[in-house]
Amino acid sequence: MTNNEIKFIKSLSQKKFRDSSGLFVVEGEKLVAEALASRFQVEKVYRKTDIGEAAMARISGLSSPSPALALVRRPDDLDAGEMPAKGLFLALDGIRDPGNLGTILRIADWFGIDDVFASPDTVDVFNPKVVQATMGAIFRVRFHYTPIPQLCRAALQAGGKVYGTFLDGENLYRKTLDNGKLAPSVIIIGNEADGISKETAACVSDRLFIPPFPTDDPGSESLNAAVATAVTISEFRRRQIK
Repeated sequence: MTNNEIKFIKSLSQKKFRDSSGLFVVEGEKLVAEALASRFQVEKVYRKTDIGEAAMARISGLSSPSPALALVRRPDDLDAGEMPAKGLFLALDGIRDPGNLGTILRIADWFGIDDVFASPDTVDVFNPKVVQATMGAIFRVRFHYTPIPQLCRAALQAGGKVYGTFLDGENLYRKTLDNGKLAPSVIIIGNEADGISKETAACVSDRLFIPPFPTDDPGSESLNAAVATAVTISEFRRRQIK
């Protein structure tokens, strides 16, 4: 392994080099196996048994280098096309924390959300911390960057619903929820600090509230974005259980 090769792999920790090369790094035996079994194109796999522990330590972004690392090509469908005719979807409005985004993709994978849409200012989905946090979900959930208000308007024009969580929303557990059987239903998850932006909020058709317990004595001010995602999608899916 040459110094230039090591330097290039290390450079992929920065978005500008991921963008220019079209590649991102995947680390760990499980994640590399997931990449190889996915629709993604794996350019090269490095194994500690082949390149040695010292070289792996130099190219790894982890505190404890894993036995395997792969260079994977980003898919070409990051930009969203037309709004699907039906289904339940997530829309991320300015998620900035890599751990949150990775966990949200893992949640989407668990609850059978095929497509996740994100605003252009959402953290890069191929950030190494995001990739690690997905635990392989990045290779199964289709991810797109698109203006969220535009997406929401398309869903509404198709006869669908747009849901968002707000402190003045209706109780999630008492509200009638549409899982997108006949038209698209979009669940918006807002920025960790500021919530759903004003422009996106104007497109919300149904405002939801996740009540604390007891309802008249809330403890924390709000829920973490990934936790709120899990609670909300879980309730949508629970309604589908016969």
